[in-house]
Amino acid sequence: MRPHNTAAGLAALALAVPVLSACTENATGSDSGDRRSISVTSTDDACEVSATSAPAGTLTFDVTNSGSKVTEFYLLGEDGLRIVGEVENIGPGLTRKLVVSAPEGGYLTACKPGMTGEGIRAAFAVEHSDEKVATADDSADYHALVKQAQDNYAAYVQDQSDQLLTQTEAFVAAYKKGDDAEARRLYPLARVHWERIETVAESFGDLDPKMDAREADLEPGQRWTGWHRIEKDLWPARAGKYAALTAKERATYADDLLANTRALDGRVQKLTFTIDQISNGSRGLMEEVATGKVTGEEEYWSRTDLYDFQANVDGARVGFEGVEPILEQKNPKLATTLSTRFAALQKLLDEQRRGAGFVSYDQVSKADIKK
Repeated sequence: MRPHNTAAGLAALALAVPVLSACTENATGSDSGDRRSISVTSTDDACEVSATSAPAGTLTFDVTNSGSKVTEFYLLGEDGLRIVGEVENIGPGLTRKLVVSAPEGGYLTACKPGMTGEGIRAAFAVEHSDEKVATADDSADYHALVKQAQDNYAAYVQDQSDQLLTQTEAFVAAYKKGDDAEARRLYPLARVHWERIETVAESFGDLDPKMDAREADLEPGQRWTGWHRIEKDLWPARAGKYAALTAKERATYADDLLANTRALDGRVQKLTFTIDQISNGSRGLMEEVATGKVTGEEEYWSRTDLYDFQANVDGARVGFEGVEPILEQKNPKLATTLSTRFAALQKLLDEQRRGAGFVSYDQVSKADIKK
């Protein structure tokens, strides 16, 4: 959490939209023999995709739900975060279509039985072809592309909020049970979903202070609750003399965090976004990195700052990549500069990885922090 200020408009990026096509139940795909027509069967525990690759161009995924739970299907960017297209609320026994215009590159397919969690994922490759992939400049319906860009970003934010809720449920269950080792393991993994959409979460001024306030930022008389209150109880070493919370107090703080997370998710699922909100949100997340994460202020007790740092960068990059294709036409020099700097920053972050996680922030040298 940081003090709220209004970010200035990101003028160049505010003009841009992603290279995406409409996702519609009534869209018409290519002939059944065409490699661009792919069938998907979703069950309660599997996601069977008829092909692992297709030529670049307009792809049609025919998604059939053969399970007992309502499901969703996504085509994701290779990072597993950017949503290229999605079709949701597919009831048992139903079939729906997802139509996307996909350029050459790496992707992931994902079925999400029960519409919760990360889903069942697999790699999918889009190969070079001679078919021209539609862009905003040559589209006959620019406004439709803008709407789809907005819808896809909303789907990304909603997906991260859903995963935040799922991970928080597991975290508070371990914490209330007294399984501190498991709670410490889950803490940064749940937090990344908050940090990827932090600028959105912070827009709810009644929930953000209850969920993400740091002890150093408390106003006089303000009751301290949320993630960082529990963080201190799990990592009390830096607190000096500290009285651990009782089991009853643990339950109170944990239940409060979960209730507020559910309230946040309920609100996020109803949100829509404009193109300039996407661009300004991307900028805002990088400001979070520059003013909070790199200083080590955010995760004072746990020293899991690099998880948050990476998550803020993830969210900013997803927003940028959505507007990048048009930016390349409007201001190619800026597009190249931003892409280069994202890549350079990611390289520095990757140097601090240890397995699936990161080193403790107090083990990062001052020289590396400066970089």
